[in-house]
Amino acid sequence: MTAAGYWVELFQSERRLGGGFFLTRRYVVTALHCLSGLTSADGRLDVVLTDGSKLAGYVCRSDKEADLALIMIAAAYEVRLPIPRAGIAHRGDDWHSPYRPDATEPALGGKVDDGTADYPCEGGAVIKALQLAVDQHTGDYSGYSGGPVVTGVPDKHEPALVGVLLEQVPDREATGRAANVLFAATIGEVLRRFDQFHVEHLIDVLDPEGSAKRDELTDAAAADSSFDRVREWAERGLLDASQVAELNFMIAKSALERHLRGDGK
Repeated sequence: MTAAGYWVELFQSERRLGGGFFLTRRYVVTALHCLSGLTSADGRLDVVLTDGSKLAGYVCRSDKEADLALIMIAAAYEVRLPIPRAGIAHRGDDWHSPYRPDATEPALGGKVDDGTADYPCEGGAVIKALQLAVDQHTGDYSGYSGGPVVTGVPDKHEPALVGVLLEQVPDREATGRAANVLFAATIGEVLRRFDQFHVEHLIDVLDPEGSAKRDELTDAAAADSSFDRVREWAERGLLDASQVAELNFMIAKSALERHLRGDGK
């Protein structure tokens, strides 16, 4: 295993289930199909870190239609791992995944073909997804599901979490083999699917005076002020990656809605 820290392997007893990653220090995200039917009723499992240590966790939420699951770390454990910032991928970005199912397997990487694809999951939901071209032609990428998608070149840029690997595209010419195209749910889709990450109310709760000041600013100035405040909170350790991503999303959404209504000055 590498020293990436934030990605994990999931086990039930000694049975390996698949990969996942910390989106906050309390929640791990994975693909639901990796859990082989585990539910919140029987979903206790081991979360194995990159250094081999184990944390107890359990499946606290699942979204069958979108093939996503949320694992909560047991309260007895305190996680202090550094977690990369969440981000948004764009067409042409380099991407990679630090997770691999075995040390003999290659680490995946390539280019983002589409950062905002509408993708119909096998479970029935249409999600916002990343369409990813893979440089490594392994013929079968099933063991990589649940792992994180990260933009940037390894060891050269600060990583940004942008998605969770879900499904592969079948090869049209070779039945039973996968093409070198993968789909991953965006981090924004994960935040929208699980209400544990609905934190837009923190803007006014943490800064009530700033809320009144923002009402007096233009849309652009108010958004810039809010983005600066979120950045400050993140630097002070008050917010984790998922909260930063959600707050920034809500700030941009609010500014756009005000602009469209004509409320901005």
